[in-house]
Amino acid sequence: MNSFEFRDTACLRCGRPARLRFAGPCPDCVAELHAKFPGVARDVPAAPYEPKMNATPNAVATKD
Repeated sequence: MNSFEFRDTACLRCGRPARLRFAGPCPDCVAELHAKFPGVARDVPAAPYEPKMNATPNAVATKD
């Protein structure tokens, strides 16, 4: 059971009336955007994470 009903609203991209569950682009605009900007997954190399050392790890234990 879905509590979000389709409503008559205007497309936020082109302004044409459309039946949408949430505010956003209409199905025509979504198809156009998918064709224009295809989401292609790629592996991006990144340096390994090294935490920043502002204090020595045992500074509290050695405090006089």
